[in-house]
Formats: sequence, C-alpha cells, structure tokens
Amino acid sequence: MSIRPNAIQKLFHRFLMLKPVSVLLSKILFRADNFLLRLTNGKLTVTRIVGLQVIQLTTKGAKTGILRTMPLIGFPHGETIALIASYFGTQHNPGWYYNLKANPECEVSLNGATRTYIAREVFDDEREKFFQLAISFYAGYEKYRERAAHRHIPVMVLEPKKTN
Repeated sequence: MSIRPNAIQKLFHRFLMLKPVSVLLSKILFRADNFLLRLTNGKLTVTRIVGLQVIQLTTKGAKTGILRTMPLIGFPHGETIALIASYFGTQHNPGWYYNLKANPECEVSLNGATRTYIAREVFDDEREKFFQLAISFYAGYEKYRERAAHRHIPVMVLEPKKTN
C-alpha cells in the first residue's frame, strides 16, 4: 500500500528541499526515524509524518558482511519497490547502495510484513520512469538531482525473490 502526501505535507516538503535543511536531514533523519520506529513498534517515523512511505531495508554490508537495517523512502510500484540513492543530493552515494550492489538479496519490512527481495540497478528509460515516480511523491528529488549533478544518482529496484 502506497501513501501520497497531502497538500499540507507537500507545502512542508518545500521547506525540506532547502539545501541547509537537506544537509541537516542527511545527518539526523535516519536516527530520528529509527528512534520513532522503536518507540512506536514500527508504526511511525518522521518521514511518514511528512507523507512519504518508509520501508525498513536490511542489507548485508558490502565490506563487513554485517546485517544493517535502514529506514528509507520506498516507492512501491506493483510488486516492486524503487529506491533513489540521492543521499539528499550530497557528494556521495549512500552506503546502502553499495551494500545492495555487493549483496542484492535483502529484506524489506513494509506495513508490518517482511519479504525478501532481489535488488538491481536500473538505467536509461527505466531509471527515468522510477525517478519520475519518486518526484511525483516528493519534488525534492529534482532538487537533489540538480545538487548532485557531479554524480549519477542511482536508482535501485527491489523485486520479490522467487521461491522454488
């Protein structure tokens, strides 16, 4: 199930897109979301309050092999979930991107259910389709793309793992 931001939340998004706010969010948002997830038994995050769908992505560390769980904005599209590795338009890609590249099998907790997915990076028209999907929920991704013009912002698509 996907949520869409309402008019008030979209107005608040304009504030969140500001560069100084984005820089701050890149440092603290995942901590705040993790805190609220623990406090509310997985029911609430700061990100959800502003009208964006939060998933909990569990990946295996690319270098360490240690399991890492991170709250991220996910964009469900049918059976798949798109993830935008914008990292708020900062200089580098987020760590979870490298984890998925090294170890594509991951777990996603969404709306109280956990499933196993296989990640793949998408390119060209497919990448742009998912990037536009993300922008339809949060216009800040367009700002992040401008700020990160020095790098390619990866888009990862998670597809349910087929069981044999």
